[in-house]
Amino acid sequence: MCGIVGLYLKRPELEAQLGKLFEPMLEAMTDRGPDSAGFAIYGDEVADGWVKLTLQATDINYPWATLMGQLEGRLGCSLDWFQNASAAVLKVHADEASARAALAELAPGVRIMSAGQSIEILKGMGLPAEISSRFGLAGMKGSHIIGHTRMATESAVTMEGSHPFSTGADLCLVHNGSLSNHFRLRQVLKREGISFETDNDTEVAAGYLTWRLQQGDTLAQALDGALQDLDGFFTFAIGTRNGFAVIRDPIACKPAVLAETDDYVAMASEYQALASLPGIEHAKVWEPAPATLYVWERESA
Repeated sequence: MCGIVGLYLKRPELEAQLGKLFEPMLEAMTDRGPDSAGFAIYGDEVADGWVKLTLQATDINYPWATLMGQLEGRLGCSLDWFQNASAAVLKVHADEASARAALAELAPGVRIMSAGQSIEILKGMGLPAEISSRFGLAGMKGSHIIGHTRMATESAVTMEGSHPFSTGADLCLVHNGSLSNHFRLRQVLKREGISFETDNDTEVAAGYLTWRLQQGDTLAQALDGALQDLDGFFTFAIGTRNGFAVIRDPIACKPAVLAETDDYVAMASEYQALASLPGIEHAKVWEPAPATLYVWERESA
């Protein structure tokens, strides 16, 4: 069944409250997805020439400090990092490919959840409230965030199989629904150089968008292509460095609701997840139309 939620802040002065505003939204989706939960938050950007990676291990006691010392020596460049429960956020003055290659050699068991200049993805098994508490969601700052609570139907309940999925720089996707042609599409995308780490159909959708963007499409063009090439039913929430987007398939049988005020845009699988937001009683609230792209973005950084 699954639940998806997203929050985009229009005013920079509200960014210190992002996690506090979003936490009850995520937890409101517990009944739709109690197996696992996760979120992608955008903020704390690194400068050009740097890359930020979210790393996650299954062991809460993973020796991150040792790994970071080895990584700094291997890359021969400046880096900064901090630990958050079973995850580490790494900022390194290197290109993404070099950082990934070094991590693959030094720590093949560590998962790279996201890479870019802004994004951090944190996720895991357990109730949404447990995930929120584990990673300190309420205290997080940023400009926008999307999240997911999962009721697994198509793959095992694991950390790596939880949402969100990211297959490109600062790009991530959460999904409510099911794709019927994900296996065939996965094979096509692999031949185009897109790699996958799980059997989850949502990762295929994220990989498809990455591939289309690599071909020069805009996000709108990539999502228009998704309506033609992804067979199934879905509601997608997509995060990018500059904003987020929502789209439903042409049948639109999976629930979704949007709300907008002068301060924010919010979306959820059910209205109850929006009820805690300030000023929601005055918001414009509507159900997104089938096969229609809704996007909110800041000016390009």
